[in-house]
Amino acid sequence: MTLPPKSDRKLIKKICAVGSGKGGVGKSSITSLLAVAATRMGKKAGIMDADITGPSIPTFFGLSSFPFGNANGIEPPATKTGIRVISMNLLLDDPAKPVVWRGPLLANAVSQFFTDVDWGQLDVLFIDLPPGTGDAVLTVMQTIPLDGFLLVTSPQEIASMVVRKAAKMAEMLSVPLAGVVENMSAFECPGCGERVEIFGPSHSGELLEDLGASFWGSLPLDPSLAKMADAGKIEDYEGGEIMSLLTKGLEGRI
Repeated sequence: MTLPPKSDRKLIKKICAVGSGKGGVGKSSITSLLAVAATRMGKKAGIMDADITGPSIPTFFGLSSFPFGNANGIEPPATKTGIRVISMNLLLDDPAKPVVWRGPLLANAVSQFFTDVDWGQLDVLFIDLPPGTGDAVLTVMQTIPLDGFLLVTSPQEIASMVVRKAAKMAEMLSVPLAGVVENMSAFECPGCGERVEIFGPSHSGELLEDLGASFWGSLPLDPSLAKMADAGKIEDYEGGEIMSLLTKGLEGRI
């Protein structure tokens, strides 16, 4: 397959896409937490929200600032800890308005989020991909110089099946896999401490065997994370087990 030339990476040291192929596995929350973890490691991080029709990153960070232009392009708003963010929701006068666009428009928007935004100097840029393997995802993989693709899955067999499609797409487009993280693996009862596999037993082992990818770990289902994300305070999340696993996964990569 002949691929188009990649865009210049500007002043960004590492670029990692976070995706799954499947919706509802927590890609956006994990993308956000990765940026938080990187910032706590002393790195300069940014998030490009490539989910044009279903953006959620600004909500998680409590961001509503409209991006302004400067001599070098669009200046992305920064969160309270300095994470730079670009998202379609920051460009709408009403974030509840739907973006009803066909594929070519979606692809152009995704491309411009990378090429027309003045990201400045970043140690790492995380790209939150939409579900599926459509135009937006294809544009990211074909035109942005990705250093890795982190796959997010959940315990169900159907999730593993769809994630395989995303992994195969990355392989076809010569995008290296950064690893696999399983989200919502179990819920710990706050009363007795019992861990309950509410989505059933994990099928991620079979996925890892097929892909030969490194495993970043199984993240528990934490209701407090959902509350903080809804309140726009995801940067305040401590979540020892989750943050520890994500930080460990980033070590040596950024």
